[in-house]
Amino acid sequence: MGHGHGHGHGGHAAGRAEDRGRLRLVLLVTASVMVLEVVGAFVTGSLALLADAGHMATDAAAVVLALGASYLAARPGGPRSTFGYHRAEVLAALVNALVLLVVCGYLAYAGVSRLADPTEVEAGPMLAFAVAGLVANAVSMTVLLRGSTDSLNMRGATNEVLADLLGSVLAIASGVVIAVSGWQRADPLASLAIAALILPRSIVLLKDAATVLLEIAPGDLDLDDVRRHLAEVPGVVDVHDLHAWTITSGLSSLSAHVTVTDEALAARGVGAILDDLCACVAEHFAVRHATFQVEPLSHEAHEDLGEVH
Repeated sequence: MGHGHGHGHGGHAAGRAEDRGRLRLVLLVTASVMVLEVVGAFVTGSLALLADAGHMATDAAAVVLALGASYLAARPGGPRSTFGYHRAEVLAALVNALVLLVVCGYLAYAGVSRLADPTEVEAGPMLAFAVAGLVANAVSMTVLLRGSTDSLNMRGATNEVLADLLGSVLAIASGVVIAVSGWQRADPLASLAIAALILPRSIVLLKDAATVLLEIAPGDLDLDDVRRHLAEVPGVVDVHDLHAWTITSGLSSLSAHVTVTDEALAARGVGAILDDLCACVAEHFAVRHATFQVEPLSHEAHEDLGEVH
């Protein structure tokens, strides 16, 4: 006797539609700033601007990837893709994290090279380009923060834009230092600082995406606590084969085998007990996609026969 219980997909679809609108606007701004900073890097000779422009190029690709993943995730499931394509968002977040790690490596290499052999940088034009980039990145960040931060896909895009925003601030700071003191090493130091700021967010995003893909139980879901609450449902004597995983960010799933007394099944029926079990995990743990296999206590001795775990 089994029961599937799922809710919340409509909310995910509406949220994704809003996310796509934000991502399209951010893509336009990001591409514009990238072109601006490439021009600025060649005009001024600034590594910080060139590094930020390179990061912008990866950001534009990341936003395109996030958009594509959002459209794919919104497609209905098929005969073989029974959960739909929700994981496309998580894969996009994983790729974004890996790209950010590559960017960190490049910035570290280029920054160290420039420290050993500083290049002349024109501080005035560099500041003008960096300020323009800062304004554009602030607009993009404002647009993204108005949406949901629950989606790993959107978190990946937001992290990219945040890194750009910080990069523009550091480029401005290094430009001010060069303009005031003439110390050219401020430029590669700014690129190294950008790498240091990007790295921890990249690792966190990579860890979160891997947690979903490896189907590790959500960090905010204590399975022992879930088992205790389910055991308190009238008639339940045992809860086993309990599994929890995340389909995509904000959409947790749970399954369990639940042993129930024969008297409770006879008195209340399977349907009422299943309703109680689903209500329990929905109310206490906000899990609205749950599947339970109800087993009579008299059948407990036969359960392991032929069962595959």
